[in-house]
Amino acid sequence: MIDFWKDLPASFFALAPMEDVTDTVFRELLLSVSDPGNLNILFSEFTSVDGLCHPKGRDAVAHRLRINAAEKQLLEHHHSKLVAQIWGSNPEKFYQASRYIAESFEFDGIDINLGCPVAKIVKQGACSALIGQYQLVNEIIQAVREGSCLPVSVKTRTGIKTHQTMAWMSHLLNSGVSAITLHARTQRMMSEKPAEWEQVKLAVDTRNQVNHYVKIIGNGDVESLLHGRELMEQTGADGVMVGRGVFGNPWFFAGEQTDRSVGEKLSLLEKHISNFAATWGNARNFSLLKRFFKIYINDFDGAALLRGHLMGSNNCVEALDAVARFRQSPLLH
Repeated sequence: MIDFWKDLPASFFALAPMEDVTDTVFRELLLSVSDPGNLNILFSEFTSVDGLCHPKGRDAVAHRLRINAAEKQLLEHHHSKLVAQIWGSNPEKFYQASRYIAESFEFDGIDINLGCPVAKIVKQGACSALIGQYQLVNEIIQAVREGSCLPVSVKTRTGIKTHQTMAWMSHLLNSGVSAITLHARTQRMMSEKPAEWEQVKLAVDTRNQVNHYVKIIGNGDVESLLHGRELMEQTGADGVMVGRGVFGNPWFFAGEQTDRSVGEKLSLLEKHISNFAATWGNARNFSLLKRFFKIYINDFDGAALLRGHLMGSNNCVEALDAVARFRQSPLLH
């Protein structure tokens, strides 16, 4: 097993796993506008082990793990790593799913979701519901290690109702994982209250006493590369994971420039739409693209009008036509 976590830069950045967001198209797009060295690790959408183990249902979820050729080239160019994230509650299914991933895809590692706070997931006894279930979590981690022979990491939160950071981290640090991403909120906090990064520092301090080989990545409310670097310096975290920050700025990993021209925004949107069509065809619902439109279409004259046309489009052809018509409008001249 090659454990890439051991060879990462001293301070690194990761793209968070987000359902119906971090597919191969969006990951490719972010890499295409990122400066080499700024986006070190990318995570897939989180994928159900139950789905991956279902003989007839596998195709319904396996697309979340797709890696297209263009993304693969960019990963090599940037020397970035790609990690598959999976979730569930049954160790045997984790074993089978991780084995399938290792045999069918080219991921550099597998991450276990121990942090999602969404009620319908928690009711299944998965993700953040596993916080504090020491024995079951040990069995899940061991199952993934045995099934894949890939380095295993986890993404979790500080606790359920209250912070349990020291006890929870102490356990995970002895579980055989190579890295722990700590979202600096409890399950109950969801993403509504500010992330409490002093909990990340506590996790780092615990790591330094228990197992200094495990990487600690902080997550929550990271506003820019500069802000991320400041948080790493303040807490001692090895890395920072960025999620919602890329929705405010798809050039998040390109550097500190914040102002982008209307032409740049329109071109990146067109690239996203075109790549979505080329990669997925009719395999994915076009409506998934609509959540991205506001990323590109904001803060310029006519943005609301164009967004309205885009939200009313029914397919990629209509969306591209709306952008083309806007380019010819007096608002850009």
